[in-house]
Amino acid sequence: MKKDLQRAYIALALVSFFWGTTYVAARVGAQNMPGLFVAGVRQFISGFLLVGFFLLKGYRIPDLKTFKQISIQGVFLLCIANGLLTWAMEYITGGLAAIIVALVPLFVALFSIWLSRRGKITKWMIAGLVTGFAGILIIFYDYLGELKNSSFVFGVVLALISVVSWSFGTVYSSKQKSSISILFNVGWQMLIAGIIMLIACALTGKYVNLSGASDSALYSLLYLIVFGSLIAYSAFVFAISKLPPTLVSIYAYINPIVAVIFGWMLLSEKMNINMILGTIITLGGVYLVNREFKKQIS
Repeated sequence: MKKDLQRAYIALALVSFFWGTTYVAARVGAQNMPGLFVAGVRQFISGFLLVGFFLLKGYRIPDLKTFKQISIQGVFLLCIANGLLTWAMEYITGGLAAIIVALVPLFVALFSIWLSRRGKITKWMIAGLVTGFAGILIIFYDYLGELKNSSFVFGVVLALISVVSWSFGTVYSSKQKSSISILFNVGWQMLIAGIIMLIACALTGKYVNLSGASDSALYSLLYLIVFGSLIAYSAFVFAISKLPPTLVSIYAYINPIVAVIFGWMLLSEKMNINMILGTIITLGGVYLVNREFKKQIS
């Protein structure tokens, strides 16, 4: 049990760092290919490799009940959340996307209260909510001119929908006890999500021929597959199976910092006093909500 906890904390550390860097890779990919296609290829290849590995080892295809549970997780966490977020990065920077995603722990706490009927919304939670969104508004001060751009607004909306879907999926996943290996479960989630997204891309014409893609697009896709999916998402699912969702959601405090720094260093994305101050205030609001929720369930 102690070893499992140690591994869970190591997994959480991997998620906290590597997912921050994937915002840069996703931004590069989404600037060269349709974002939903990038997410679909990423998940399909990752899932195909994991599922294929376990099937070759003699694992059996999950029963219908387990398959349904895995599919729901894959749809909320990977199709809607990851797919829409990668799509959003056709229109907004990786740093801004990461800061919006920093609201995840806030929504995780709210969904936990709603779904588990444990705890209640307190005045400090309300203060945290207001503070968190105030921080987002400070960040958006630099983007006031962009709000006239319908594509930018569309990207922000996609990112917000992604946040809600990921938060719900996180709470749902934490309550499901899988009867199969965690990594086998992860592989099926990725494969199912990848197939759904690629079908959607085929129906809407949002795809490209990978043989004609630029080197930067292919390298970004490779990075997302290896570090974003095979390593970080597997680590996330392991961590969420061993630790409380409010604790696991701490990665969302670290991801935006990593994403903003790497986006500034590698892609020359915006980083000024408003961005830094807004990020600190947003994370402060998220911390207040998380702290109150932990008090109630401890």
